[in-house]
Amino acid sequence: MNIGLRVEVHTFVGTRDGLAALVDLLQAHDAGATFLFTLGPDGSGRQVRDYLLGRLLRRERNELLRSYSRRALLHGWLLPTPHIARRCAQAMRAVREAGFEVGIHAYDRAAWMARALEADAAWTRREMERAQAAFREVFGEDANVHGAAGWRMNRNAFRLTQLLGFGYGSDTRGVEPFVPVWQAEMVACPQLPTSLPTLDEVMRLRNDSAEAAADALLERSADTAGGGHVYTLRVEMEGMRHARVLERMLQTWKGRGDKLLCLADWFDALPHKNLRRHEVGIDIVPGGGRAAVQQAEFLL
Repeated sequence: MNIGLRVEVHTFVGTRDGLAALVDLLQAHDAGATFLFTLGPDGSGRQVRDYLLGRLLRRERNELLRSYSRRALLHGWLLPTPHIARRCAQAMRAVREAGFEVGIHAYDRAAWMARALEADAAWTRREMERAQAAFREVFGEDANVHGAAGWRMNRNAFRLTQLLGFGYGSDTRGVEPFVPVWQAEMVACPQLPTSLPTLDEVMRLRNDSAEAAADALLERSADTAGGGHVYTLRVEMEGMRHARVLERMLQTWKGRGDKLLCLADWFDALPHKNLRRHEVGIDIVPGGGRAAVQQAEFLL
């Protein structure tokens, strides 16, 4: 079984304090992974502020409190907003130097989470071009992979994954790699969707501990029906607060012979690249929020 590891790096604190330890843990278990960076301002605190103003649902508030450190939750609200790429460029480059694939998560993650689903073409293009420019400044080249914050996308964002030259996207939830079709418009940028729930989603659905949620995830990941899985983990969760839980998951996967790969290697290992076309729509992810989800095969 091949399992692609998709690592989201959300905050200034997570980028500064969590990356090195997570890289060491993955290397100790001979695990590949794709790190997706937030590259602009850390506005995590704005999400808390907006909740207090009544703009966020309770489940999103709980996700924030479980996922981020207290200090991270104040950035952009009660503390100054640090620009992540400018202050943590060396930490980001060290991930690539350690042999891991790197890509784009967002420019301003808080803004993307709040606006992306309904955003117009101009706003969407500005955010994605800002992210690509910041990535280029850090790494000296354009990113090959885009993995949208919250798996929140719109028609223009899908178009831009093609127009901005990404080799593939991991912007959706689903069951297998596919070519996305948005309202009958095909996008020539394949999607490698997250197929397993996240640790915090399982914790929320089961109202259980991280350890019990990990057991449920390990059981679900043994299902070989789709030929492999993509699992999304977060530096601020599995890389810091629940590092021991992640270590046990890595040990279990390796112990049963699973290969842990970055998304590029996971894609290359597919038995064929003749991907089917699937419609994409916005739906509620169990235990999460609204997201872009792989739907029925197009013109089956």
